[in-house]
Amino acid sequence: MLTSLFEFLFKYRPVVFQEGDFSLGVAGAVATGAVVAGLISVFALLTYLGVRGKTRPLDRLVLGGLRFAGLLVLSFCLLRPALVVSTVVPQQNFVGVLLDDSRSMEIQDFDGRSRGSFLQETFGTPDSPVLSALSDRFAVRYFRFSSRTDRIEDFSEMSFMGSRTRLGPALERARSELASVPLSGLVLVTDGADNSGEELTEALMPLQAQGIPVYTVGVGEESFQRDIQVSRADPPRTVLTGSSVVVDVVVTHMGYEGETVSLIVEDEGQIVSTEEVELPDEGQPVTVPVRFTASTPGARAYTFRIPVAVDEQVTQNNSQTALVSVEDRREKILYFEGEPRYEVGFLGRAVADDDNLQLVVLQRTAENKFLRLNVDDGEELQGGFPDTRAELYAYRSLILGTVEASFFTGDQLQMIADFVDKRGGSLLALGGRNSFARGGYAGTPVADVLPVVFSDADARPDGYHNFVRIEPTQAGLGVPALQLAGTEEESGARWAELPHLLTYNPLHRIKPGATTLLRGIADDLPEDHVALAFQRYGAGKSMSLAVQDTWIWQMQLPLEDETHETFWRQMLRWLVDGVPDQVTGQVPRDRAEPGESVALTAIVNDSSYLGMSNSVVEATVTTPLGGEVELGMDWAVDSDAGEYEADFTPSEEGLHTLTVRAYDGDDLIGVDEAYFQVAPQRSEYFDAGARTPLLERIADETGGISYTPETVAALPEDIRVTGAGVTLVEEMDLWDMPILLLLLLVLILGEWGYRRVRGLV
Repeated sequence: MLTSLFEFLFKYRPVVFQEGDFSLGVAGAVATGAVVAGLISVFALLTYLGVRGKTRPLDRLVLGGLRFAGLLVLSFCLLRPALVVSTVVPQQNFVGVLLDDSRSMEIQDFDGRSRGSFLQETFGTPDSPVLSALSDRFAVRYFRFSSRTDRIEDFSEMSFMGSRTRLGPALERARSELASVPLSGLVLVTDGADNSGEELTEALMPLQAQGIPVYTVGVGEESFQRDIQVSRADPPRTVLTGSSVVVDVVVTHMGYEGETVSLIVEDEGQIVSTEEVELPDEGQPVTVPVRFTASTPGARAYTFRIPVAVDEQVTQNNSQTALVSVEDRREKILYFEGEPRYEVGFLGRAVADDDNLQLVVLQRTAENKFLRLNVDDGEELQGGFPDTRAELYAYRSLILGTVEASFFTGDQLQMIADFVDKRGGSLLALGGRNSFARGGYAGTPVADVLPVVFSDADARPDGYHNFVRIEPTQAGLGVPALQLAGTEEESGARWAELPHLLTYNPLHRIKPGATTLLRGIADDLPEDHVALAFQRYGAGKSMSLAVQDTWIWQMQLPLEDETHETFWRQMLRWLVDGVPDQVTGQVPRDRAEPGESVALTAIVNDSSYLGMSNSVVEATVTTPLGGEVELGMDWAVDSDAGEYEADFTPSEEGLHTLTVRAYDGDDLIGVDEAYFQVAPQRSEYFDAGARTPLLERIADETGGISYTPETVAALPEDIRVTGAGVTLVEEMDLWDMPILLLLLLVLILGEWGYRRVRGLV
């Protein structure tokens, strides 16, 4: 609106004044006449000032000033002012028009029509004013872009089926292809929703260096009036069969504040969980923890969706699908207890029926005498606690009961720390009379791994003990292993009903980066105890459960109550979750497009979990139709030792299985599987509002101009004035600007009106 008003008053658009240089186009005679006119103006002014009669000095000053200003305007026009502008030569320059061909162009937020309809009307119709004006002035070359960029001859080649918006490669492709011709500029027509994750600066630098302006045309609303979006769902990549899974799902919305919607979890079409969500203030994300049990083994595609609401503008962003590998395998855990303890028997019975957990127990019964339970053969742990890394690293997790640090050699203590740090295993330290500082662990490598800070009170051998009520923290309520009931509220209530437990270890502080999940509370204690703490350490994780004898729950609760069993089954499953094997196959994304290259990775370690760079690694990709593609994996020179990589380009849609085998000579080190889905991506529909600031940045940094659908009509004329290529110098007259005529009329009428008011006529 303001631009149109400016053009009406000053004859040209603001960009002409920005680009042009002011000049006076007078000849000698005209200049003389202008000087004479100026002298006459001065004489007239002086004469006016000399008039007396009914006038006051102020009247004479005002009237003289108005007449002088009018004569000054006339003198300015006689000087023939003009703008000297460099304009492109018609039909001797090229313009590249880049049209967004991605799926987001199908969103209907352009006056009730799709964004693609604007592209069609403006750049796909021969009688379009913009297209006609461009074609009259320039040789126009068209490109369509999404995940790739292609030259097109006409608009009929547009499909609006692209899965990504990649602005940088599109600009680079057009610049490169038009490098041999005089190029006035590039016109980028898009919503600007670049979801490629690529840096745009590198694509803009050559355009800046060559002086090629980019004119951006933004399409679509920056924010939708009514929309619900499931922004993110991050389940674990791998779980054991029967595991309880809690997934944090992030939901955002516009226009549905205060409404309640259903968040549904489906396992390949079968509903496994439903959570009611009250939507907060619009624009504010809400994180919804949803719980379900992964009961079916194999690669499962879980969908997290919210049904389409009334009047919703974008319906394709109401769901997220994630691939989870549900593994039906037996995981080995070593539980080392330093003295006979009821906890051993109760814990063993709690997980005895879990086919996915093998709890191997090593219990010291006397000096150099041990009880071994659930071992695979007579040689396992025959000499007591493992004294080599290869022997200890055969387990996925380690539980340390009440056993003093002096029992271990210095190498064994370091080996336990490396089990977490290097091997990626998990460590759970239980409370007791010989645990933590009371067990002499202060200053040892094991203390470095644990998430708690030892206290002086814990180190005193004066028989400290207290009964505490165990209560989950807010962080603990979101951990799947600590869910004792179907909902967060029910689980919290169940924790409140459990019997108190004994603690010998007054731990009150955790390390930076650690999290308190359970706290111990008692009325006669000045501060809460850290009952359960957790932290990531190196490649693995560590936990401390600083209470004695959870078997009390089993003894004091009704016989049919399975809280104790549920707690330990879930805790042990959490312990083994994410612990790597010697050979691990990885796919960075669980979804890919047909025809899109997929990076495949394998991590290979020896028995001490040191990376191997001299192994032979083979990969087999099994396609949905049962075909097999053999790939050799090469050592990644620029990565850590033990990493191998290969690329695979799928052509079939559906579930693909990656099988990795690693060999040390003729000996098989290990085998692993990973999965990925090949299907058209829907990322274009997420966060799909127009990115106006990004488009303005592109235009500003390259010397172009940013437009909206309402202002795009000025594009051809603006390129004529601001574009690069073959140019000529043109003078644009300013003497006949409407603003000058209007100003002259205002001055004349102002003089007459003032005289009427003062009674001087």
